[in-house]
Amino acid sequence: MTTPVPWHDFSSDPRRPESATLRAADKDRAVVVAALGDAYADGRLTKEEYDERATAATTAKTLGDLPPLLADLVPMAPGAPGTALDRTTVESLDAQALRHWEKQRAEALNGLLFIAVVTWVIWLVTSGVGSFPWPVFPTLFVGMRLVQVQVQKREIIRSQREKLEAKERKRLDKRDRPSLPPGDDSDD
Repeated sequence: MTTPVPWHDFSSDPRRPESATLRAADKDRAVVVAALGDAYADGRLTKEEYDERATAATTAKTLGDLPPLLADLVPMAPGAPGTALDRTTVESLDAQALRHWEKQRAEALNGLLFIAVVTWVIWLVTSGVGSFPWPVFPTLFVGMRLVQVQVQKREIIRSQREKLEAKERKRLDKRDRPSLPPGDDSDD
């Protein structure tokens, strides 16, 4: 069993330079002690190492004092530089963006098949084989969407990935932003 990455459990991410100088809360110290306990239970720390680090965690004054205690136990900076996205999230975003393109491709193909079948059947039933094949035009028109989705695969995936990253950053920023207790107006 591995130690879970605890960064979202802190009052503010202690890896961020702007948070490192903030005073650590009891909750922040407890997060580190719990992660150390998991590592000790997994056999990745000796009793002496656990005791030494747990003591350092319980006496830490700032958030910046805490990450070094976990540096060899949990990923410190798993995402792209300057982001809070971790590696599994990056891989997940790539997969979601690819699925978005695949969904668009499937919708374009289904639309083409639907229009082609409906218009060609209508033409065959109403006009017959000897008349002008007008269903060619709606079929080609709808088929252009399928070609467009196929040709713009990279652009569609890149655009969707950017949207997903922005959404994830917004979610992480919202989660990391401390909320004020009810009735606390700090605008005074």
